[in-house]
Amino acid sequence: MKVGYKAAAGAALLAMALTACGGGAADKPKPGSSEGAKQAQEQAAQLPASTINAVAYEQVADGGTATFALSQWVEQWNYNQVNGTHDTPDTVIEPLMPLVGIANDKAEVVNNPDYVTEWKMELADGKQVVTYKINEKAKWSDGTPITYKDFAAQWKALNGKDKKYLVSSTDGYDRVASVEKGATDQEVVVTFEKNYPDWKGMFSPLYPASTNDKPETFNKDWINKIPVTAGPFKLEKMDQTTKTVTVVRDDKWWGKKAKLDKVIFRALDSDATINAFANGELTGMQINPIAADLQRAKGVADVDIRKAAAPNWRHITVNGSAEVLKDKSVRQAIQLGINRETIAASDLKDLDWPIQTLNNHLYMNTHKGYVDNSGELGKYNPEKAKQLLDAAGWKLEGETRKKDGKEMDLRFVIPAAYPLAKQEGELVQAMLKEVGVKVTVTPVPDDKFFDDYITPGNFELVPFSWLGTPFPNGALPQIYKQPTGPDNFGSNFPRTGTPELDALGEQAAGEMDPQKAIELGNQADKLIWDLVHTIPLYQRPDIFASKKNLANFGAFGYADKDWASVGFTK
Repeated sequence: MKVGYKAAAGAALLAMALTACGGGAADKPKPGSSEGAKQAQEQAAQLPASTINAVAYEQVADGGTATFALSQWVEQWNYNQVNGTHDTPDTVIEPLMPLVGIANDKAEVVNNPDYVTEWKMELADGKQVVTYKINEKAKWSDGTPITYKDFAAQWKALNGKDKKYLVSSTDGYDRVASVEKGATDQEVVVTFEKNYPDWKGMFSPLYPASTNDKPETFNKDWINKIPVTAGPFKLEKMDQTTKTVTVVRDDKWWGKKAKLDKVIFRALDSDATINAFANGELTGMQINPIAADLQRAKGVADVDIRKAAAPNWRHITVNGSAEVLKDKSVRQAIQLGINRETIAASDLKDLDWPIQTLNNHLYMNTHKGYVDNSGELGKYNPEKAKQLLDAAGWKLEGETRKKDGKEMDLRFVIPAAYPLAKQEGELVQAMLKEVGVKVTVTPVPDDKFFDDYITPGNFELVPFSWLGTPFPNGALPQIYKQPTGPDNFGSNFPRTGTPELDALGEQAAGEMDPQKAIELGNQADKLIWDLVHTIPLYQRPDIFASKKNLANFGAFGYADKDWASVGFTK
């Protein structure tokens, strides 16, 4: 179980759904009404934590091949590298690489005995110390035992001290004073300089010391290849031409034998994914928030629709480092000029799920820490938007605003093959036209969406999803912390922040009392709303269409996958 968030672009990555209350449209409360909000909240509370067709390991058939879709193809397969913290690398490496901690659907995290037979956290003389006992059978695919050296190398790569390591997050690792050998090479002693309550999410995924020991190997050794593994499956083939990764059962695996012989991951765009599932080419697929896709999936023979609430959310990132958006009041105007409820209702139409806008950057609607911190900035207010733009010197000339002779033109960058993002762009375009702001919807190749546009900050507005974990406060240092250098911004793609927000993030990161940590998180969230770093739209639960006989796979919610148990019912 990882601490940080991963980014997701389009296709299967944006799935969520809307209320369908039985009656016709006239019988349904309006999304923005108090009645509608109450009904949606009640429905959200009843969402399943996971739906995976859970079957005992012994009752799963031996053998078979499962095929799943990837939303896009990537070059970087090091999940911890800034270009690798996306859902595609995460999906592929899960059956291949060590997860030290694993979560269930209640977001409870325990040690993964396949890799760590025991872990223990103690407070000694005010210092937090965590001891890990590595499974003595655990080895990398090159035969090298997994030892404290792998933990130490990962800490040094991710702690932020060497800026040549281009990492997506330093969260947790930057609070560690030392990682040392214990009684044996298979015992790891991690001593923290500053307390860290989310320690159970560290070292997952764990990468080998051989590719973490130097910045060059960290940044480049996983480009277009997966050089080493340590899981129930191993890499058989990576085909750049067909954009396919094939993994097969690893007979050297020391844990319970994987039920499946083979898993194939295929990168497909949105239309191709639903077509492939309908044609029987995929074992299962994440459903897009497109009613036609869900209805088509329901029509496939022997289909099972699996759903769960998840710590994932859809949003629009606002690039505060772009010249036209550096002024916070301009960003606030943009936010006020976008009707989030309309976008949510459009995205989630007819998908059998409660419709709710998300009014918190850290805690989902279904999380115990959720508080609506949006205030006035969360309300659609085009008149106030006009006032702010006027005050910032962006005067209306004809239909658009100009300042010092330059027209305000915001690029809304989208993955070209994803129709929902195009729909969102067109809605934002129409809304902001009402306040005199020109928006240009800019389609780009799906496999270049992150590497060439989001990561380098080559956009003004961009929609995508953050896929979360049981550790929501991990977003503060990963996504909202001010950059420490031009190439060291973690996942803060707008490259904006404030010292006050960083200070609250630091406090929350070290607060061992869960309730106090939530309170600090909500204080930070208010600052994020004021900053207009990101415009939340809605929580995105899992909707997964599957063949009925697929066992132990589907809509996982907070839970990690047990890949060895995935297979087909007898």
